[in-house]
Amino acid sequence: MAKTRRPSRRLSNLCNLLLFVLVTPVFLACSEPTSAPLSTDAAKSAGGDAAGSTPAAASPGTTTNTSGPSKPDVKGEPKSAPRQPGERPIPAFTGTSLDGKTIDVRELLGARSVFFFFNPEIKEASPVSRAVERIQAEAADHNFRLIGVGVGSDSAKLASFVASNALSFPVIDDTSGEITNKLQLRAPLGVLGVDAEGFMSFALGHFASGGDISAQVEADLRKELRMDPKTETKHAGELMRFPKAPELGVVAMSNGEVLETKSLAGRSAIVIFFLHTCPHCHKALESIRETLSKMSDAEKPRLVAISIQNNPSAIRSAMAELKLDFFDPFLDPGGKATERWGVTGGVPVVHVLDAEGRIRHRTQGWNGTRDGALLRLHAARAAGATVPMLLDPKGYSGNDVCGVCHEQELATWQFTAHATAFDTLVTHGADRRTDCIGCHVVGFEKPGGYDFTQRPTQLENVGCESCHGRGGPHLSPDFVKAGQYETVCATCHNPTHSLGFDYATFHPRVSHAKIASLSNEERAKLRDDGGPSRDLLPTQATYVGSKACQSCHAKEFETWLASPHAHAVATLE
Repeated sequence: MAKTRRPSRRLSNLCNLLLFVLVTPVFLACSEPTSAPLSTDAAKSAGGDAAGSTPAAASPGTTTNTSGPSKPDVKGEPKSAPRQPGERPIPAFTGTSLDGKTIDVRELLGARSVFFFFNPEIKEASPVSRAVERIQAEAADHNFRLIGVGVGSDSAKLASFVASNALSFPVIDDTSGEITNKLQLRAPLGVLGVDAEGFMSFALGHFASGGDISAQVEADLRKELRMDPKTETKHAGELMRFPKAPELGVVAMSNGEVLETKSLAGRSAIVIFFLHTCPHCHKALESIRETLSKMSDAEKPRLVAISIQNNPSAIRSAMAELKLDFFDPFLDPGGKATERWGVTGGVPVVHVLDAEGRIRHRTQGWNGTRDGALLRLHAARAAGATVPMLLDPKGYSGNDVCGVCHEQELATWQFTAHATAFDTLVTHGADRRTDCIGCHVVGFEKPGGYDFTQRPTQLENVGCESCHGRGGPHLSPDFVKAGQYETVCATCHNPTHSLGFDYATFHPRVSHAKIASLSNEERAKLRDDGGPSRDLLPTQATYVGSKACQSCHAKEFETWLASPHAHAVATLE
């Protein structure tokens, strides 16, 4: 199955990022996908300077030289979107690596950083370090630096651990606890991401107690760092693949009967893993009840609601009190189903299965503004019912909504450079540049479009509505005049940013029909190459001039402008 990008798995309360995420060594039972900015009280209370600071937006202008030869016009400094009040920079700190080199966090600004905190004496440190090491191998290609920080042990054990696990990234010896105390870290294991401006962007601090920990951590890191997920060779290039649902083996709370996955065949189903004390789970169950109420008995999917905590009396009491006792809960003794279905982080985790037992939709956590509508759409599609038109009437709906009905189009889009347009900005630390982002997201500076206060992940990249208008032809029938997409493309592929653009040769690279006609091997090559390559500069012209480089390389252009090379002709004169 061509995977759509899902919102990052982050905490429902994004305060206390370091303290809560890295400190609490328990199963994270309740989560809500959100696009709100990250924050941490640790950064406030740690004391000292912060590594990052909010850059002031520069005003546009030009540079002239009245005492010498005239210079080309220079655009204003790139504008950076203002930070939200809750966003915090990582506190500044300095440490010494095992090979004796000094590492100052402030010197890492300008590119992304990943800090791996670990105690070499705990058993989970080895599998997590293997995942981090695999990520390190691609760090240069994705413009981030990885730093290890050894905590809670002694120097000899730390050095032995680094050698035995063949870690190639620098590791700071913090066995004294100076850095961890400053950051108020208490957990023995965690990964912290920091953006190019020094602001904390993500944290991983809860690791599965079973299964392949290393593979799960690598998958989480790849998602957070905008790296391509690993694809099994046998499935590489497949246009659409809906995996078969894993085994269940759960027990009905009412009568003790065991339910196996094969018993669901012939009818669509909604499978939810929930916790009876989780408010997001309550919202998800309410939405499921509403979805089922809008479907006929013949179309209605079967509901399989599995509690991750085996406490029948507490579950009955909570469901009755909340008036959510409309279903018979299932228990998962030993947590086998939870493990097989990949429920390793927060709940709720909701799946929609079709009548053949294939997973057509999966979401983790609960976003009240979107997930209910997506559930209704996918449940109707899986059941063969009429799919309701649930497009945002005042804003942009996002690819995940369009893709419910337009599956092949969404699947082919995944193999284009448009699908990773936002990732390109993140990699180069430009995802907050207001002069860049408009061509890498959907609906920037338009009502209901991408904005920096919410940073909606469903509107990242060049999506369906970038080319087909808000809501597509359903809501914007006149967006594309008589199929003339060349005009639409030219809004971003213009002489300033895409001098090499040629519609006749570029269009096939994003054509749904063209990509669908390719073999799996050909599509796999597109993904391996990071999407279809394109020529940013003209291929026919011998030279394009320095101004052609200016819009993307503003700082380099400024450096050149101040050099003698910029005035070489004046010297001849």
